[in-house]
Parts: sequence; structure tokens; C-alpha cells
Amino acid sequence: MKFQERVFSGMQPTGTLHLGNYLGAMLKWIDLQKTHECIYCVVDLHAITVWQDPEELRQAIRQVTASYIAAGLDPQKSILFNQSQVSAHAELAWIFNCVARLGWLGRMTQFKDKAGKDREKASVGLYAYPNLMAADILAYRATHVPVGDDQKQHLELARDIAQKFNGDFAAAIKAAGHEDGEFFPQPEPVITGPATRVMSLRDGSRKMSKSEPSDLSRINLIDDVDLIAKKIKKAKTDPEALPSETDGLSGRPEADNLVGIYAALTGTAKADVLADFGGRQFSAFKPALAELCVEKLGPIAQEVSRLMNDPAEIDRVLVDGANRARAIASPIMDEVKDIVGFIR
Repeated sequence: MKFQERVFSGMQPTGTLHLGNYLGAMLKWIDLQKTHECIYCVVDLHAITVWQDPEELRQAIRQVTASYIAAGLDPQKSILFNQSQVSAHAELAWIFNCVARLGWLGRMTQFKDKAGKDREKASVGLYAYPNLMAADILAYRATHVPVGDDQKQHLELARDIAQKFNGDFAAAIKAAGHEDGEFFPQPEPVITGPATRVMSLRDGSRKMSKSEPSDLSRINLIDDVDLIAKKIKKAKTDPEALPSETDGLSGRPEADNLVGIYAALTGTAKADVLADFGGRQFSAFKPALAELCVEKLGPIAQEVSRLMNDPAEIDRVLVDGANRARAIASPIMDEVKDIVGFIR
């Protein structure tokens, strides 16, 4: 079966979006909306796999939406919505709970990382999270999914679930008019650009994260220009000058990270950055990087602030997006229910 090309991705409204989210995912999202039908979600159902304060969650959903728009996602070109407003996500997730196998979920490394040593106290939702992610994608029969390294395993699971559903219900799928027996596609990963892994400003061996205790470890998309400059100034480095060749970044994670950030923000390669700054000390490179970050990210923070002063407009965007998402997902879910054997 030939599936219409469609992109799906989303981010959790837990913590503030940061430079790593922007360079690692959002720049690619913005680019994709020029060429593809794109659905970008605030995945609030995923957020509650760990407890969230309800009022803080509502505010976070709006802030992530504002960050999407401020960074360059166009609600007219792409569909922007929050996951919980479209019931197909939860409905299909339950069906996939009954298709996926316990052994598959048991191999998911992210659950092991997030649950820690005391897995008995982790929520069932955290364990079954990958099935919901598969439902997010397949409720729209999305064919392409921008993912970072930490989500590749989950996308592979989504492909396994799609294949098993197609196999389990092959006869019903063919009876429904899909002669090749393929109802769900095998979604493909989309490589997310030159800085897929932006590392902590305090430790170049750790990924930049919303959950890192030190706010100095990341540049948030809501940081003002002074704070951006301060964080770059305080970013961890080593005492050596920048190398002239990329091979010289090996074994220097902080230097590699800062050069990678500069390259990603300018849309160039690390080699190009080193051609300009190789042999120079960080005392010369950091001010240039800070100026670049302020130039690129300062306007985003200002626009987020403006949008957050009008929550009714953000809510309107989310409702409109949910209506458009539902128009795609509802007919697909109707077919799924028929194939599974439900009476509608």
C-alpha cells in the first residue's frame, strides 16, 4: 500500500525547552513543514507517566506551544495540538497494549534509566510509554518521525507493533479493502541535523537536559539575552586553544560541544568553525558564540513572552490543531475498530 507521506513528532511539557531541543529537533521540524504534511504535538499524556502538578502542567503545555510557534513552527502550515485533546492516542494505545509483547517493553533501555533501581514504584504508564508513542505515530499513519538517539529504540518498537498488527489482523485488513494486508506503515526515522546531541554546558559527556539540576547546564528558549551570554561565559571548557582540524576535538567533549553549537546555529560544519577559530583561545571564541546565541535565540524568548501574555490565543491554536488532527485520526480509528472486531 502506498501511504501518504506524513511527519509526526512531539515534545513533553515537562520543564522548559532548551537549545538542545531547538538544534536537535526543532530546526528539522521547521524545515520539514516546507515539504511535508506535518503534525507536531505537545505530548501531555506522556508527561503524566510521572506525577505533574495540574496547574503547572497546563502552564507548561502553553509554554511549549508558545516555544514551538516562536521557534518557527507555523500553525497554518503544520498541525499543532496537545495530545490529550485527541482521544485516538489513548484508544489506539490500549489496542497496542494488547498487540505489543511484554518482552519487547522489557528491552526498552529508557524505562530502565528513568525507573532507576526501584522499578516496582514506577507507574504502569512509564512502562507502557513506548506503546503510546507508537499510537501517537500510527494514529495518523505517519511515515516519517524525526527522532533523537534516545528515541530510536521506541521507533523500532512502533515498527514492530505496526508489523504485528498487520499480521495479526491480515484477513480483516484485506476484507476491509486493503488487498496487500498492510494497514499501518513502517515509519522511518528522520535524521535531525548536525547537532542531534547537544551536550550540557557544565559536562560535555552528558546530554543537555531539562532535568539537569543546574540551570547553567542549558540555554532555555525563554532565557533573556543577558542570561544567555552569562551561561556561555560560564560554560565549562579546557585550557587548550581550539584545534585547527576536527580530529583535534577528540577527547575534548566541552570544546567539541561548543564548536558543534556554533556550527549548528550558523548552518555550517565544525571544520568551517575551526577554520575561523582554530588556534584561538576560548576567551576569544566564547564572546563570538555568546553573540551568535543571543542573535539567534533572543528573538525566540521575546516571542515566547509575548505569546504567553495571551493564553487564550495559545488555547485557540491548540483547539484548532486538535480539530485538524482529529479529522485525520478519526477515520483511521474507525477502520481500526472495524478490523479489531468492535461494534461502532
